[in-house]
Amino acid sequence: MTVVEADGTYVEPFVTQNLYIYSGETFSVLVNATQDPTRNYWATINVVSRKPATPDGLAIFNYYPNHFHKLPPTVPPPGPLWNDTDSRINQSLAIKALQGHVESPPKTSDRVIVLLNTQNTIDGKYRWSLNNVSHSLPTTPYLIALKENMSDVFDQTPPPENYNPDYDIFNVANNTNATSSTSIYRLIFNSTVDIILQNANTMTKNNSETHPWHLHGHDFWVLGYGTGKFNNETDVGKYNLDNPIMKNTVPLHPYGWTALRFRADNPGIWLFHCHIESHFFMGMLALFESGSVMVSDPPQANMGCGESKRLINNTILA
Repeated sequence: MTVVEADGTYVEPFVTQNLYIYSGETFSVLVNATQDPTRNYWATINVVSRKPATPDGLAIFNYYPNHFHKLPPTVPPPGPLWNDTDSRINQSLAIKALQGHVESPPKTSDRVIVLLNTQNTIDGKYRWSLNNVSHSLPTTPYLIALKENMSDVFDQTPPPENYNPDYDIFNVANNTNATSSTSIYRLIFNSTVDIILQNANTMTKNNSETHPWHLHGHDFWVLGYGTGKFNNETDVGKYNLDNPIMKNTVPLHPYGWTALRFRADNPGIWLFHCHIESHFFMGMLALFESGSVMVSDPPQANMGCGESKRLINNTILA
């Protein structure tokens, strides 16, 4: 397969036999149908990053006029090993923007937010956390709360933007308890923001999971990936500022880091979350607010959740 596009952006074409696709990502590939046309061929889909408990998915690459149900004469290819992290990182590093088709990123950022991804517990139940904070969504929509000055419906304390530098990402944490919060990150409108995603060990020994991170309302430049703990003094110099791909979803590999840069140029409040649904509902999310004062007042049809019910009552009484 020749990969030519990712998340709506042209890439410098590269050839691969195995294409890793994480939840929320999209790719376009070209395949040259130059093999023996008297037969069909197998394509397989298999789970990576987590030891599979299900059989591989199968598809048939069909050469017309063979019947599309005609089975290939060979056994299906096994696919890559589920725990071959190196090949997945190498593919991530291979994805570059096609020259001349993507705006270059700003050379520096106005703000850096580092998010340590960990697994924790709250009241004895498993949660996912960022900098030891497991985020949840309030019953009142954030935009309505801000527009109507409802300061009591979500946590006004800014969430942490870094973590203890002594944290050991390779072992189960001694302090497994997290705190729960509905707080949001306030960004200056049109500012340039760096996000460093740092992976760590889960609450299971020798285990670190893959997290596909997805940002709503924006595309971001993928500046780099690395293994181990991010080092601000040495790893920033490794950023790709020449032709980084712009995407809206990006993997965070086991025991590694991923660096992103985006412009907070879309007014509103936007989700940034792990695209594995269970991780999202268990707290692996953040919210970025910028320029929300520029957004029109929500219509009455949007009222009714949480404390916004009182706005409907006030309208009726008036």
